[in-house]
Amino acid sequence: MKIGYAFCGSFCTHARSIAILEELTKQHEIVPIVSETVAATDTRFGKAADMTAILTALCGRKPVCTIVEAEPLGPAEPLDLLIIAPCTGNTLAKLAHGITDSAVTMAAKAHLRNGRPLIIAFSTNDGLSGSAENIGRLLNRKNVYF
Repeated sequence: MKIGYAFCGSFCTHARSIAILEELTKQHEIVPIVSETVAATDTRFGKAADMTAILTALCGRKPVCTIVEAEPLGPAEPLDLLIIAPCTGNTLAKLAHGITDSAVTMAAKAHLRNGRPLIIAFSTNDGLSGSAENIGRLLNRKNVYF
């Protein structure tokens, strides 16, 4: 399968998500995708350049990190599956309200146009209560799974 694997800015969960990604690369072609925040932000959990290097080494290609790079993932370069892990509450809200302003939200929009599955592994500091309304909105969308 050709799988898009997208990272949002829940930096404390990146190591766990990379471990899952590493397993997926053993059997699937992976297209790494990062939000602009992940692509540009150094945190106590790691440097942006190191994240890019890790994803490039694991997947054999540089991560998609702009809206322009993500747009072809719909019609021109379709994916079989898109995983957003971690998906922040911010990105979850944008997906629920149809806002496309990052590489990750564009990849999701382009991917869902093809009627293929989107898996969202949300990570939020608000105990999910602040995201409940947006989760509810997405539960009604075809091909979106949590």
